[in-house]
Amino acid sequence: MALLLDRKDRRYLITLADGQVFHCHLGRLAHDGLIGQSVGGWYRTDRGHTLLAVRPTLGEFVRQMPRGPQIIYSKDLGNIVAFGDIFPGATVIESGLGSGSLTAALLRAVGETGRVITYEIDEAVAPRAMSNIQRVIPNTANLTITIGDIYEGIEEHQVDRVVLDVPEPWQAVAGVAEALIMGGMLISFSPTVLQVHQLVGKLQEDGRFQMIETVETLLRPWHVTERSVRPAHRMVAHSGFLTTAVRCQPRVIGTATNPLPPTSEPAPPTSDEPQEE
Repeated sequence: MALLLDRKDRRYLITLADGQVFHCHLGRLAHDGLIGQSVGGWYRTDRGHTLLAVRPTLGEFVRQMPRGPQIIYSKDLGNIVAFGDIFPGATVIESGLGSGSLTAALLRAVGETGRVITYEIDEAVAPRAMSNIQRVIPNTANLTITIGDIYEGIEEHQVDRVVLDVPEPWQAVAGVAEALIMGGMLISFSPTVLQVHQLVGKLQEDGRFQMIETVETLLRPWHVTERSVRPAHRMVAHSGFLTTAVRCQPRVIGTATNPLPPTSEPAPPTSDEPQEE
């Protein structure tokens, strides 16, 4: 793929192919003139206009990719990977294939040694999503798409992370708890606060999750020139809430174990108490 930018910062995402030609109001540009060239070069159309050619970032691709269902944008994708601690080699369950943006981000995060298993209830969305994913991640050998309802349970066990983008995430809590390893994480993306309220209530009721946190990200670009620095007129405000929770043993009072023998030494002073020298 290539991302072309004109002098007004208009952007054109293209898939390069031998013998093809890019057309826009600035003229035509042959793909053959771009293939094999260095990234960041300037190229002239047949009408004399120049275009900058760069490799698109994942965020830029997500903004412009073909889509069907609602997608998760880059500001939330980054937080899912970071707050969810998606690491190379992880086994990740995802529910809600959508247009494939989240799946692509997860595949990139887990790397070739990791694995992503995606549950999707609507088989019809899979072809478009796979087309999008393979434009970013050509090798999808470590991606498995399961046509099924995650509310009915998860076949896999001892997985590292479960990422939910479904209308009623609270219905999946019991199955998620069974699938996760101890210390594994649930990450759920929800557009509305009512969904968050029901999910958090269910997580607390279940008793097998701790460190339950919810965040929202607002993205505000800035306009920086030689004469002024100010916020952009538009910002990407609410898109959804991100809830994370860690799978732990149920908290039962009186069952905690202390591997250290009892000691008669006095406890160390707290920070409020003066220490003797």
